[in-house]
Amino acid sequence: MRIALKYGLLITFVVAVWIVVVRLWIGIGSDSELNIIAPILFNLTAILSTYAGIKEWQRQRGEEFSFKQGLKTGMAISLVYAISACLFFVAEYLVSGPKLLQGEFGPSNLSFRQMALRAYGGLFFGSLFFGLIYSTMIAFLLARRRPK
Repeated sequence: MRIALKYGLLITFVVAVWIVVVRLWIGIGSDSELNIIAPILFNLTAILSTYAGIKEWQRQRGEEFSFKQGLKTGMAISLVYAISACLFFVAEYLVSGPKLLQGEFGPSNLSFRQMALRAYGGLFFGSLFFGLIYSTMIAFLLARRRPK
């Protein structure tokens, strides 16, 4: 569980620093072309953190691991990231109000509650979905192969 906390919170830290520095401190809006960097940065951080977490699990145990164990470790990291990122955005909302969330959707017919549910649901389930993809690929590449 420590590995999942360590690497899941690392991903959330990168997301939080990006949001605080770029979006809130510098004030770059959601319509800026600079925002193309964000998904690349977040996904690269998730891939590297998942890889490092699985490798650390292997180093701590001193043994080869199966595909299943690699997948479980990667998904645990993704779950920690999904929960902690949602909690960060709730805290960000409580501190700075709805301006960041409203900027993401632009003019919309959705109520604020619908926007929030869509954004937080997308963040949570999207993190788990991509975490499953990344964990599967990394576990497949690193898992021990049994000769036939």
